[in-house]
Amino acid sequence: MKNYLKKTDSIFLAGHNGMVGSSIHRHLLNQQYKNVITADKEELDLRDQQSVLDFFESTKIDVVIIAAAKVGGIYFNDNYPADFIFDNLMIEINLINSSHLTNVNRLLFLGSSCIYPRESKQPIREDYLLNGTLELTNESYSIAKIAGIKMCESYNRQYHRDYRSLMPTNLYGPNDNFHPERSHVLPALLRKIHEAKDKDSNIVVWGTGKPMRDFLHVDDLASASLFILNIGKTEYNKFVSDRCSHVNVGSGSEVSIKELAILIGNIIGYNGTIIYDKSKPDGTMRKILDTNLINSMGWRSKINLKSGIELTYSWFLENPNLVG
Repeated sequence: MKNYLKKTDSIFLAGHNGMVGSSIHRHLLNQQYKNVITADKEELDLRDQQSVLDFFESTKIDVVIIAAAKVGGIYFNDNYPADFIFDNLMIEINLINSSHLTNVNRLLFLGSSCIYPRESKQPIREDYLLNGTLELTNESYSIAKIAGIKMCESYNRQYHRDYRSLMPTNLYGPNDNFHPERSHVLPALLRKIHEAKDKDSNIVVWGTGKPMRDFLHVDDLASASLFILNIGKTEYNKFVSDRCSHVNVGSGSEVSIKELAILIGNIIGYNGTIIYDKSKPDGTMRKILDTNLINSMGWRSKINLKSGIELTYSWFLENPNLVG
């Protein structure tokens, strides 16, 4: 398959300092892409429409990758829904519309598996989108991400753009957010268990431990992102439709939260007790993405969960100033 991207393309990577963006940035540089454009928050507020448009008008851009987003765990999603829907909608609207207004024809929008209904059949196929009620604890974030997908589809249909969307499962890896309240389940558990080992204490995990999840190392997502971008438009459109153009990306396997906690504990060398607080919400009970579409295109994940957690824990230990 001929690469759609050229090594000399000017690629604007929004969100390059985050977990996803930093991994994509490393992959781009390692693969010798010569013109990767980034902007820190202090330089460019992606929520500011005029600032984003000015940036696009003053910068030569061939390709846009949207890895920027406001993210957080169940607690923050549930308690700050207005922040999550506003920030994420503004980021997407400004980047996608500015791309169109400045004639940037190629764009990749990165979403989340939380776009799918809470009670979706398993594994979750792309065409299950909008077929049921969303998980209420992160509804605002989910709606914002659905809007991003539909913006891409709408600009493709009306203006014949080549704006694509990739929906990853639960991510983890270097540069993750390990904050005890704001992080997702895997980094939150890793930090809790690490600190409990040092203090020789027990830990408390929200919920029953029964929910099943699919976890993908962020370097696998970066690999999938460049893979999707490098498929030619005609070839890509053979796999998707104009009203269901997003593509799932996941590991293809699942593990319970209880099994995950035990695995992390074994990797860290934790010998304490894990207590499950059943008064706290579980969230969606089972969520695994159907990855047949991206697999049929020729991509598969390569990093298994144990190896991925080991790599993440090594990064965690080596970067105490970055984990908070």
